[in-house]
Amino acid sequence: MLTTRARFLAAATNVAHLPHHRWPEIAFAGRSNVGKSSLLNRLTGHLKLARVSKTPGRTQQLNFFVVNEALVLVDLPGYGFARVPLAVKDQWRQLVEDYLTRRPALRAVVVIIDIRRGLAHEDQQLLDFLAAHGIAAIVAATKSDKITRSEAARQAAALRHGDGLDLHLVSAHRGDGLDRLWQAIEQAAGAGDPPKHSTERREKPRATQVR
Repeated sequence: MLTTRARFLAAATNVAHLPHHRWPEIAFAGRSNVGKSSLLNRLTGHLKLARVSKTPGRTQQLNFFVVNEALVLVDLPGYGFARVPLAVKDQWRQLVEDYLTRRPALRAVVVIIDIRRGLAHEDQQLLDFLAAHGIAAIVAATKSDKITRSEAARQAAALRHGDGLDLHLVSAHRGDGLDRLWQAIEQAAGAGDPPKHSTERREKPRATQVR
């Protein structure tokens, strides 16, 4: 996608404050400090669109960004580490779960993992949660610039074959793989009606905890 315009739309700390608009949404999720904000900024070509911080757990709300007045990218709070009280972590988790399961505009979630660390337990929890609720997942492995290209390719092959992931190997720093990731995002955003979340009352996996 050629991004000609990107702007901040809204932030929400509970589902009652989710913005109303007419566009499809693609959410971005991943461990704290995995590079979600950097990836969002590089994808949109606006390096200060999403706030980048070296402090894990900085994103504490849902942040909505409009791209080309046609698509909304949603930055979700990170999981895996945050120096906040347990009650706050539970509040974040509930906010994310409510958004994922109750948002009609949501088309897919880009699950971001660190290529150097592979698929963490929390990443798998999130993928299981999305699958259980019929929500499409796009897996992007970031920070490929932190290791050699051959090592990144080897790690990506192991994740694709060992874990069965349709993986997009990307680098927010170098820009590697962003075109292919954009294609997957555009395809998911334009794939018709959003997934119909099941209302059947049965036990399903919880989204990964923010901790």
